[in-house]
Amino acid sequence: MAKPQKSSSGSSGRAKSSSSAQSKLKKKNNLPAPPPQRGGVEMVDPRVQAQMKVYEEAMALFHQQKFQRAKQELEKVLEGPSKELADRARTHLRITEQRMKPLSEQNPKSPEEHYQRGVAMMNLGRWDEARESLDKARKLAPKADHVHYALAALDCLTGEADSAMANLKVAIELRPSNRYHARNDEDFAFLQEDPRFTELLYPEKDGYTG
Repeated sequence: MAKPQKSSSGSSGRAKSSSSAQSKLKKKNNLPAPPPQRGGVEMVDPRVQAQMKVYEEAMALFHQQKFQRAKQELEKVLEGPSKELADRARTHLRITEQRMKPLSEQNPKSPEEHYQRGVAMMNLGRWDEARESLDKARKLAPKADHVHYALAALDCLTGEADSAMANLKVAIELRPSNRYHARNDEDFAFLQEDPRFTELLYPEKDGYTG
């Protein structure tokens, strides 16, 4: 965004109009940035918008288990200006690299390792083992949003609508950006016709008409 120039005093009506517009820009620029803990990202900077777009594409690939391509996109996110997005990308990059290893090399101990194994079991259609690993991850890290998100996806795959909604709601409360990931995540196709799902993912519809 271009920096507003200082207006000169005692000008014509045209200058006053310009000054008024500049004043509005200054007020807008002086607004405090959303707090990181609420998942807010300052989206005024077009570079951050571009970084967010790459991050969302990386997460879509991540949830589709396309780890090699997800890794490439996550590495691009690290080069962007938003530290919050870079931190998120770095976390998922570590997970992606771990999940690219053969299962024989994985001996889960930490919450992340249990999570990784749980998703690997999901990919193999071994639902009981997947739930066991993800439950362990949730117990060890109850505030890990991606664990709740994975459990919600697993619930969808096993036809547990109520549990899926509960887990997805927690994932979004812990990290609001999960709402946008879920909108385009094929794992949640099971909930597409559920009005609770629409209400959770599109809360802005409650405040706006048309």
